Amino acid sequence: MSAKNGSIKLVAGNSNPALALAIAQGLDLPLTKAVVRRFADMEIFVEIQENVRGSDAFVIQSTSFPANDHLMELLIITDALRRSSARRITAVLPYFGYARQDRKSGSRTPISAKLVANLITQAGVDRVMTLDLHAGQIQGFFDIPTDNLYAAPLMVRDIKDKFDLSKTMVISPDVGGVARARGLAKRINTPLAIVDKRRERAGESEVMNVIGDVAGYTCILIDDIVDSGGTLVNAADALIAKGAKDVYAYITHGVLSGGAAARIAGSKLKELVITDSILPTDAVTKAPNIRTLPIASLISNAIARTAAEESVSSLFD
Repeated sequence: MSAKNGSIKLVAGNSNPALALAIAQGLDLPLTKAVVRRFADMEIFVEIQENVRGSDAFVIQSTSFPANDHLMELLIITDALRRSSARRITAVLPYFGYARQDRKSGSRTPISAKLVANLITQAGVDRVMTLDLHAGQIQGFFDIPTDNLYAAPLMVRDIKDKFDLSKTMVISPDVGGVARARGLAKRINTPLAIVDKRRERAGESEVMNVIGDVAGYTCILIDDIVDSGGTLVNAADALIAKGAKDVYAYITHGVLSGGAAARIAGSKLKELVITDSILPTDAVTKAPNIRTLPIASLISNAIARTAAEESVSSLFD
């Protein structure tokens, strides 16, 4: 496969080599030979070992844990490609770290998502491709074209294959995620409910109120990021207490830091489905009720369309 104006080069950092290889296989292209390693003091060194002059280069790198290392890898790979005369550089970020810091949460706090967008742009990236941004306005933080892909079509296909939709209900785990949950419920034509969490006063545990009648339904929680897993576990408890038959969760980015995998494994969640936008840890892989949904085909299709100067949004029509 070749780009409209030059050959396609796929360069992978160290954040998710399995996903990068699957994307390359989907495009029937090899990964570009490159060295991304550390010096003894942990400084990052990059060497592109193929000619990339005039090429359409795609850097595949999630800025997941360790976020700062993977971000620096992305920036240095970009600089290496720019100095090697790549015609266009697209940063493919299946998971965009720092996305949760998308606004001032209090006095004298940063908007780190905007800072990271500036760093990526200044490094020499011409275009960004990412998946299910935590907040849509982050696209506006970049002064370069940005494609925000959606995992929803993959989830919809999986849900339709596995559930009786007449007895299924989509659940937003918090008020902030209602728009996302409503969109999924509309796609699969099911009712919608909301879990409203609140802390009445400092030091007291959160109270989970379910808005909607979930009794007898198989409930599907939908969200973009699961980190500690506490919200999902508490929401599952609240739904079961209100008469839900079973509780499943479909989450795009399985950050699952600390003891999250063990917390999910010991919860009332029947199954947590995550994409492989972040390389699963051993704990995640071994958890009996966590399943991974591959996204390589979605990203490889988006890369092919970008290289051919075709519409990416039509993937979701």
